Order: sequence, then structure tokens, then C-alpha cells
Amino acid sequence: MDIGRQVSRAGWRIVAVVVLLLLGSPGSHAQDAAKPAAPPKASPWSEKEASGERGLRLRTDGACEGFTLLAPLNSRQVHLVDLDGTVVHSWETGTVPGGSCELLPNGHLLRCGQEPDNPRFHGGGIGGRIEELDWDGHVVWQHVLAGADLTQHHEVQPLPNGNLLAIAWEYHPRDEVVAHGRDPAVVGDEGLWPDVILELRPVQPEGAEVVWTWRTWDHLVQDRDPALPDYGVPAEHPGRIDLNADHRFDPPPQQESEEARQQREEQERQMRALGYVGGTDPAPPDAAQGPKKVADWLHTNSVDYEPDLDLIAVSSPHLSEIWIIDHSTTTAEAATGRGGRFGHGGDLLWRWGNPRNWGKGGEQDRRLFSQHDATWLPRGSGAAPHLLLFNNGGERPDGDHSEVLELVLPFDGHAFVREGDAAWGPMAPVWSYSDPGKFFSGFISGAQRLPNGNTLICSGAPGHVFEVATDGRVTWDYLNPLGGEVEPSEQGGKAPPKALFRVQRVPQDSPGLAGRLGG
Repeated sequence: MDIGRQVSRAGWRIVAVVVLLLLGSPGSHAQDAAKPAAPPKASPWSEKEASGERGLRLRTDGACEGFTLLAPLNSRQVHLVDLDGTVVHSWETGTVPGGSCELLPNGHLLRCGQEPDNPRFHGGGIGGRIEELDWDGHVVWQHVLAGADLTQHHEVQPLPNGNLLAIAWEYHPRDEVVAHGRDPAVVGDEGLWPDVILELRPVQPEGAEVVWTWRTWDHLVQDRDPALPDYGVPAEHPGRIDLNADHRFDPPPQQESEEARQQREEQERQMRALGYVGGTDPAPPDAAQGPKKVADWLHTNSVDYEPDLDLIAVSSPHLSEIWIIDHSTTTAEAATGRGGRFGHGGDLLWRWGNPRNWGKGGEQDRRLFSQHDATWLPRGSGAAPHLLLFNNGGERPDGDHSEVLELVLPFDGHAFVREGDAAWGPMAPVWSYSDPGKFFSGFISGAQRLPNGNTLICSGAPGHVFEVATDGRVTWDYLNPLGGEVEPSEQGGKAPPKALFRVQRVPQDSPGLAGRLGG
């Protein structure tokens, strides 16, 4: 099997699908330090994106030549669409999407599918089946990872050596979690589902061998009880994840205004109806019931690999943080804070987006809001690494709106540096795109840097895909019309048909298209 042995890291990303529909429209651009007006907080998608005819809405000479890969959620089909909005090739699969989907350089699809009847796990992004399909839709390799203790979700990422990185939930029962220092008031009967990153070596014709593991559970800190494991002050352990960070700053439920309560309950109702909240008690919190008990407390939604530095970028939207970990470690080293190329084992080497999580800022310092799809950009020799990500933008103090950010990381060639005892930089993105009041997806979504320097944006909830130049001009605009042939009951009733998890623009000179499509 050849699972992307020569995968380009230049940014051919994916499509797959999860969650909502509605429509979209490009709107104008806003770059870097734009100050948005505050739109209403009524819905996890933008009503202003929800208008217009579906299909191609704009094509200009500035669009990057190629084909766009789409995988609607209420569908077992995956499609390649040209710049005119015409479907030029489709694959029929055996399962509804369970996260990422990508065209490999050999012309095969690497995708995640939902394995039915999971014995424990549930919620947005659940997969459990990883498969490779040839151009004609035949499954040439598959692996099922969908048990009561470990289940794959959201993304599988090909590595240059032919292996795969996969995200998985790992079950820890309530008693174990409380004994480790998590506040018992926020632990329900479903326990806690910390994420793990697995490197899998595919075995033909099906199955995979785990050759490397990184576990969130090995890199925790808690300050509730000095007699329990991993006790310490979070600010003194920047490489560790506060076991109580997700609820530490929640206001007492009785202090919530009636308007805020109604908005929160409406958003939670919509998210539950979509099946996008995993391991959450169905009843919303109030003064009598106490706080929510969320098992899927991190909800890691993307993983990406940087080959030059042997680093992995991880996105936790529930903590609104991006993390970088060292892949050069052994599995044994990855369970500690020692070893590897950077000497810190599996501890976080850099984190960004919400420094209050580890005692290095307040709410005013928060920069990310339930972000998705953190990916490395191509790195020149000796250059600082760059990350591209989709910042979804719900719960902003200035109103809900999404943006795409490009970050230059503070890397000196040997380590990620920060000034004194402050949080890691950067202070601001080197490039961004937003269009407040028009462009918003409260969850899913992604962005891809294209060979011509443009950025392809997937506003996932409305199923809106558009390409912008560096100055923010929209050069291509498409509102997904595909999907919907699968009955909601067949995919759990989790999302309307047109929503997109992400998309992938495949360059027309891709080796995976050679000799195909009449080329």
C-alpha cells in the first residue's frame, strides 16, 4: 500500500464533513487589525452567509488552478469539483464521513468514516474507521479503531514515511479522574476522554501497528490537592495542561443574565441536535444542577506534521489553544518531560491562543475562540515556522465572527522562545482575513494556503468555500450544493447535508491526477 509516501506538505488539505448547513457568501475583506462591529450571538453560523444560489458564484483569473475536493456530511459520496463548479469525478464510499478526507499523490483517497454503534464514544467528529480508496472507489486498505477504551476521531494525517498520525479519545473512568485531581463537580458518569496522538503503520490488507504514542494524560498539572498526582502551579509548568482549565474561570451559573442564558441554551440545543457535543450532560447548568460535566474536554480537532523540525501541531478548540509537541521522542520519552530533539519529552514546546489557561494572562489576552485546522506552511531553509488556522470566533467580547490567521512562531532555530516569564508570542498574526457580520462559522471549517499564495477558506457550517488573495480580494466563490442523499437517521441526525468539515484544493498538476480527468 502507498499511503502518501511523497505527500506534499505545501498544503493539500482535506475535505470531510461534519455538522451544519445553511448557505454562504463571500463578503468583503478585512485584514490584520480590523475592528469588527458586534453581530448577534444567535446561531453557530452566519445568517448573512445563508443567502444566495448554491453552486459557483464567482470565478476570476486570479483563482488558483485546480480542483476542490468536497465530502458532504449527509452523503457517502466524495466529489472533485473544477473551478466552474462542475463535478468531474466522484467516489462512492461505504460510510458517512467521520472527519478528514484527502486526495493523496497516488490518486487515492485517505478518509475517516463513522464506524456505527460505538460502545462508548459519541459526538462531533467521531470516526473509528480509516480507509484508503483507489480512484474507482475500491477500498485498498482499512483500519478500525472504535473500541470502548480508544476511538479515532476528526483527523488522520499522512506522514512522509507512509505512516499516519491519528487523533483518538482515550477513556478514563470517573473515579480515576477525580483521584488525579479533577474537580468532581465537573466529572460525570462518562468519565473523561483525554486525547492521544497515535502514529500508525498500515498493515496490508487491513489493520495497523501503533509505532508511537503521545497521551494528554501524561502531561497534566493540577493545583487542587498536593496529595494527588501532578500537583503544581500551572504557571510554573507551561509544558503541562491544567486538568481543570476548561472550567476554572466559568462564572457561577446564578450570575448569568437571562439574555445570556437564553443565547447559551439555544446554541447548546443546536449543537446537541447536531450531535456535536460529545460526553456532555444533556441538561444545561443552573444554580441547582451545578456546572456541565463534559467528558470530551479537549475535543482535539486537527493534527499536522512539520517534517523539517519533526514537530506536530495540535488544536484543542475547547481550550482555544494550539499546541506544539516533539515527534522525535520515543513513546517512552513522549510520556515524560525529558528527551527528544528539544529535550522536553512530550511536554508542550509552545502554546498559543488562551494564556489564561496556564496563568499567563486574563480574558483580555485570549486570541483564539474554538479554532480549527492548524496547519504548517512550507518553511524555507532556516526560516521561522508559520502556522495557518481557522479561528471560528464564537464568544468574542466584540461579537461572533470568524477569521483566518497566519502566525510566525518565535523559534530561534533551537527552541521556541518567550520573553521573560510572559506567554509565548506572537503578539499578532502576520496576515489575517475576516469579514465581520458576514463571515462566521461557529464550528468545523478550515483554511489552505495555495501554490499561488492565495488562501482557500472553508466556512464549514454554511458549506461556503471561497478563495482570497493576500489583499483580501475574493477570487473564487462556491456555495456547496452537494449532499443530502443520506437520510438523517443513517448518520445519527447530526447535521444538515451541505455543511463541510474542510476542503482541499488539488493543484491541476498534482501527481494524483496524472493521466486522469483527460489530463
